[in-house]
Amino acid sequence: MMSGDREEILKRVGEALAPLPERSPYPHYDTDLTVTFKDGSVDPWVRFKSMFAAVNGRVFESVSELGHWLLESGHTHGCCDPDLVDRLRTAFPEGLAMETGFDRARIDDYAFGITRARGAIAESGTLVLDDRTTWQRLAALAPWVHVAVLSRSDLWRDIPTAVDNLDDDPNVIWVTGPSKTADVEGILIEGVHGPGEQVCLLID
Repeated sequence: MMSGDREEILKRVGEALAPLPERSPYPHYDTDLTVTFKDGSVDPWVRFKSMFAAVNGRVFESVSELGHWLLESGHTHGCCDPDLVDRLRTAFPEGLAMETGFDRARIDDYAFGITRARGAIAESGTLVLDDRTTWQRLAALAPWVHVAVLSRSDLWRDIPTAVDNLDDDPNVIWVTGPSKTADVEGILIEGVHGPGEQVCLLID
């Protein structure tokens, strides 16, 4: 391949990856048609806990309780967002080890990964992750247990509200419970393509 050909190919790749100068606006739609629970009297956190549990997610409102569950379940070594580790470590029991880095060469060493969630959707029991708030993408995907740390202010009542609050992050993942896959015989298996245990920890 001539050097001129190489430069032309790389130029085209760069142009293809560059952000669009103008993005098409999102379509307008009647949000009432997409909201399942229209009763606004229910606390969004209560709704989220109920819906998250329905898809086999686990919720903790205490750092200490989360730590004891990890220890009792045998998940004693993991990785944690450096911005969260000090707050969590002081409340975790003895016997849990956390690293603030993710070594791809030791991917099987991490039984749990702790990252920050961008938000959560009460009506569907869904966690929202993106690249800007997720410290290490693999920390949210590779360990058997993923703990998404959520602030109450980032809890959205319904899906339209969540969409309105998302920015232009190029990678946004909606997580509704642990990873699930099924075959034509109707056998459901969790944890094949992602975490087998999806946890949400609420902190204020």
